[in-house]
Amino acid sequence: MRFVKKKANLVPIEDTVFAIVKKAKQAKTEFGEDQVVDATIGSLYDEDGNLVALQSVFSSYDALKKEIKAAYADSFIGNESYRKQVYDWVVKPSKLSLAYDVIATAGGTGAITLTLQEILDENETVLIPEIGWGSYRLMAQMYNLNVETYRLFNENTFDVEGFRFACEKVMESQQKLCVIINDPCHNPTGYSMSYEEWQQVVAILNTCAKQGPVVLLNDIAYIDYAYDVEHSRNYMQTFQDISDNVFVVIAFSCSKSLTSYGLRCGAAILLAQQEESIKEVKTVMEKGARATWSNIPNAAMENFTAVTTKYKQAFLDEKASYIALLKQRSDIFMKEANECGLAYYPYKEGFFVTVRVDNQKIKDEFHEALMTQHIYTVKVNKGIRVAVCSLPIEKCKGLAFKMKKILDSLDIQSA
Repeated sequence: MRFVKKKANLVPIEDTVFAIVKKAKQAKTEFGEDQVVDATIGSLYDEDGNLVALQSVFSSYDALKKEIKAAYADSFIGNESYRKQVYDWVVKPSKLSLAYDVIATAGGTGAITLTLQEILDENETVLIPEIGWGSYRLMAQMYNLNVETYRLFNENTFDVEGFRFACEKVMESQQKLCVIINDPCHNPTGYSMSYEEWQQVVAILNTCAKQGPVVLLNDIAYIDYAYDVEHSRNYMQTFQDISDNVFVVIAFSCSKSLTSYGLRCGAAILLAQQEESIKEVKTVMEKGARATWSNIPNAAMENFTAVTTKYKQAFLDEKASYIALLKQRSDIFMKEANECGLAYYPYKEGFFVTVRVDNQKIKDEFHEALMTQHIYTVKVNKGIRVAVCSLPIEKCKGLAFKMKKILDSLDIQSA
């Protein structure tokens, strides 16, 4: 007797990240903290191995009245003050004149899943990067969507022609396009596209939009940890040139920006040339939000507004120290990788550096061999992810050399 829906996928979820995190914890218990390199955790940690919980964020949260923490939000789409501040924080610096609205979501993940849920019909296709966050595929699966991928890199730059080819292929097959671009601070490679690359992307989307509707889902989870955070929103100016048939959804994560990963709060920022387009998408997303989570934590929204206005400078100053730490860690790893010839995808900023391993069999063997030497990383498509966000400087030192030595020791002839 089957009690779930006919199209339900009954294969148990396998979250490879949490599985490896568990192995790393076990190794620390068995061999000692100093003997283990744990490059698995995708959250920001300090040099003492503690999860970063920004003082400027949580002192503000602690100061909120208990009634605010207990209360429902003002509406299903979030508090008005929060929605305004999200737009001002994320988009206003780019000085767009597009029509817009904002819907509060359960983290950045909520913005992505809400978009897939409401934009595409069953058996339609979503286009995602070939190297990317694994949950994109899971979300697509849950809504019975198909997945196509686009090549991410041509040498050390964004593969514009590969992107064009993939977009045209999907558009030709279904006369509608929904594409996810995770930028800036791409997870897991740490790449950030240039302004010129974004101009080319918008031009491609406009061309595709001559055949049907196009939705760009821009996942900006790590944007507030860009190394040049002051100019991290500049690329959004290219959105000003979208055609009437192109719609942009920006998936923003308060959880990442405020180092409050478990306090699920984010937003879907809707952008289009026409106000009618915004109203249409907002209507279905509001109902989707009501039916899925009903309410975003009131205190999380109130705290974001307070932190980014009343406590803004303290927040920026504190966050800047951790951005500098991220850069220091990534610089060490890349410098040593360059010295020993350990290939990695083009990294510019962000939480992760990904070692390039195109061959699946070699990647699997490499990953296992690393663990035998108490080095714990995460496998991604075509690579091994190293979480510099959680790796102390002393453990960044020498890591690339160790990884290269282990890789060279493999019997790659069998691959």
